[in-house]
Amino acid sequence: MSVYAIGDAQGCYQQVLALVKQVRTVSPDPTFIFVGDLVNRGPRSLDTLRFVCELGNSAKILLGNHDLHLLALAHGIRKHHRSDTLDEILDAPDRSQLLDWLRRQPLARFEDGHLLVHAGVLPQWTVAQTLALADEVSSMLSGPDWLTFLRQMYGNTPAQWDDKLQGADRLRCIVNALTRIRFCQNDGTMEFTSAEGGASAPPGNMPWFDVPGRRTADTPVVFGHWSTLGLTIREKLIGLDTGCVWGGKLTAVRLEDHAVFQVDCPQSQKPGAN
Repeated sequence: MSVYAIGDAQGCYQQVLALVKQVRTVSPDPTFIFVGDLVNRGPRSLDTLRFVCELGNSAKILLGNHDLHLLALAHGIRKHHRSDTLDEILDAPDRSQLLDWLRRQPLARFEDGHLLVHAGVLPQWTVAQTLALADEVSSMLSGPDWLTFLRQMYGNTPAQWDDKLQGADRLRCIVNALTRIRFCQNDGTMEFTSAEGGASAPPGNMPWFDVPGRRTADTPVVFGHWSTLGLTIREKLIGLDTGCVWGGKLTAVRLEDHAVFQVDCPQSQKPGAN
């Protein structure tokens, strides 16, 4: 059974359907892993969420920053952003079931020899540590105090990992690394202001995956989140966000051989929307 990682769908339902159909023409029984940001900014977030949920065991997902935003928005913890396209989900009769399913999804997976996350991995973390830290967040999100956690989740500090971090600071740092990071410093201090391409790192920073000595460098890492980076395929690195919602493409990569599958996407948002 082949496993296909799919980049940020962001509510582009028709393109998700087209890409799944394309993959199924070459693999009769594939497994799909959506690397986060299933929803928001695209035109049909509700249909996308329902479709992936209904794929059952054929699909696995990771939580991205937009998925977490949906959970926080639904419970009054975050305000609407100008570019949000989530009202259909919030008004849906099956809202509770969909959101309950969503909050029980992980922030990292290890499949077919690949580590999959939404945004990135701090250079100090090993594969095993990344998965264990992601599980800490998942346990909180699926537990009885998950709304308390969501209320404490937002913020840019602490920007640097320390194994001694505890409580809300510890969980916030994990979430920021796995769902928001693009650039960081050599010591892993995260930078949250820039969303430019990899060649436009702020002074003193670099793409998280180029930090010398990164402890996951020997394991293929698959991620999304970074549309200005575009499709990035190295021997041990796959960046899948190809700007579906900005008029780019929706991309899948088959993990066994890194074959690429893509569909074109109409522009749903203008660059600079927030």
